[in-house]
Amino acid sequence: MNWFLLISLATVAVARKSPNADKIAQLRNQAGSRFSDNVLEDAELDVPGLIAKYGYPVEVHTVVTSDGYILEAHRIPHGRNNESDTKKPVVFVMHGLLSSSADFLVLGPGNALGYLLADAGYDVWFGNARGNYYSRNHVSMSPDHWRQDFWRFSWDEIGNHDLPAFIDYVLETTGQQKLHYIGHSQGGTSFLVLNSLRPEYNEKFISFQGLAPASYFTYNENEVFNELAPLENIIETTAFTLGFAEIFGGNDFIPRLMNALCGDNSIFGSLCNNVMSININEIFARYNETITPILLGHTPAGASIRQVAHYAQVIRFDQFRRYNFNVMTNLATYGRTTPPEYNLSRVTAPTYIHYGLADNQVDYRDLLLLAARLPNTIATVQVEREDFNHFDFIWGIDAKSMFYDKLLDYMKNAENRFL
Repeated sequence: MNWFLLISLATVAVARKSPNADKIAQLRNQAGSRFSDNVLEDAELDVPGLIAKYGYPVEVHTVVTSDGYILEAHRIPHGRNNESDTKKPVVFVMHGLLSSSADFLVLGPGNALGYLLADAGYDVWFGNARGNYYSRNHVSMSPDHWRQDFWRFSWDEIGNHDLPAFIDYVLETTGQQKLHYIGHSQGGTSFLVLNSLRPEYNEKFISFQGLAPASYFTYNENEVFNELAPLENIIETTAFTLGFAEIFGGNDFIPRLMNALCGDNSIFGSLCNNVMSININEIFARYNETITPILLGHTPAGASIRQVAHYAQVIRFDQFRRYNFNVMTNLATYGRTTPPEYNLSRVTAPTYIHYGLADNQVDYRDLLLLAARLPNTIATVQVEREDFNHFDFIWGIDAKSMFYDKLLDYMKNAENRFL
């Protein structure tokens, strides 16, 4: 590896800010802000800067997909106190919808999954899906919102193009034959997509640790999701007509969206009302309120409107299947008028499904359904706390004691099976 280039890349990355740093700057400037300067600094730093601040080694790597998207991966090659010349087991960690690699770091050293993995002796790599803050680039297309071709992708492309590019690069760089994969929510969805469409990749994984991996929504009771699903066939075309291609890609996204869609007699009226009535306490069951600026600084990190539309299709038709374009495009793409389901019988990597009973984004019953349909499910694991929800996997105040410590045990279990 060209270490001068690596250092240069890291320097450039540190010079950036977090996705929503401007909002944090406003908070910092407010008289009497109750948040400490240390918390506000974490909220404004980008991911490489955040890792470096806490004394961990950090590398920034650029990966180009087969369809030209330029992606950024972040690496913690070892913990603060466990550097050695021996090869370490590799783990690749993938975020959910609207998120980034920051999800696994914002809780800080001693608590966040990324640091715990590094301190436990792993070589830790974090992916960033196309279109998010760190992977908003292409060899020929512009991500500017009015240039919509860049944004014509869903999590199907993330699984079919982004993940193989990341996995191949990581294995080549580390010289390892296999690695662990940890995927939260959409990070789990894209893993299922990859290994169903390209089953040869199953052999590259020691384990798949699925943290509420989204696939089936048969038991979904989320009101916003159910309001969105019947509109799946007009979500993208409406958004593109109104000038939206990415979601949460700018500070004015919510006001513009509400003004465009939520007027009197709008067909989106019920959906708008449900969105506006979301209770923050329903999203965060237990979290440390003092780190609120850090969460706001790093999330949301951007995504394509088609990623949302694809989930809406899964909910509406109750099928985990590829993206539904239209009859003619489906024929050209799939050789049939309707999109095929993902063949989960091809997903043979050793699988561990982790779920919380209070998850309102991916119902635990759907995760049990997924586990039953995968051919090599080693364990289905319920987090003990009964009100553990979807976001507690990444932001819960007790995520370490309730989940991360046990996750490390399951990873060691998988390594023992592999060895």
